Amino acid sequence: MEVFTSWRTWDDAAADLAALPVDLPELRRAATAAQRWHGDQRRPTGVPYTEHLLEALEVLVRGAGVTDPAVLAAVLLHDTVEDTGATVPEVEAEFGPEVAELVDWVTKPPAAGPGRQAKRAATSAYLRRLRDAPRAAVLVKLADRVSNVQRLDQMPPDFQRRYYAETVTYILPLAADEPWFAQWYAAWRGHFAHLR
Repeated sequence: MEVFTSWRTWDDAAADLAALPVDLPELRRAATAAQRWHGDQRRPTGVPYTEHLLEALEVLVRGAGVTDPAVLAAVLLHDTVEDTGATVPEVEAEFGPEVAELVDWVTKPPAAGPGRQAKRAATSAYLRRLRDAPRAAVLVKLADRVSNVQRLDQMPPDFQRRYYAETVTYILPLAADEPWFAQWYAAWRGHFAHLR
C-alpha cells in the first residue's frame, strides 16, 4: 500500500509540481488561502493541518494522475468551510463557482442535535449523499479519505475499527469506478483487514 507523505510543506509540493502539467500559480494561491483559513490548526496526530491537505493533493497528483485545476484547488480547500470560519461564498469569491461547488459537496453539515448519535447520523447521511456527487467532488473525497486512512494505525483502537467500517461501507463503493482509487483502497483494505 503506497503512503503519500512526501509533501509536508508547500515548498515540497511545489518542487515536484513544477515539472507537471498543472496550474502552479493557482495551486499556490489555493495553498496560501488554505493556510490562511486553517492557521495553526493541528491534526489529531499533532501535525499541522495543512499536511493533510498536501497529502490529499499528493494523492490526486502523484497517485491518481489528476491535473484538473478546479479539482486540485478544491482538494487544498476541501476542509475550509467545515473546519474554519470560511464560507462557501468566500471560497467562490476567491476561486470561482466550480471550486466552491466541489468544496460544498465535500463539506459535512453540522449535526442536527447534540451528542455522538446525532453526529454519526449526520456523517452517515453526508457520506450517502456523496453517491450523487459529480465525479470531480468524488475525486476530492477519495483523496481526502486516503490521507485520513493511510496511517489509520496511529489512531486510537476504537476509532480505527469505526473508521475502517465507515470507509468500507461508504468510500469503497465510491472508489469502484475510479481504477487507481479502487486499486489503492483494495490494498488498504488488505493491509488493515485485522480491523474487520
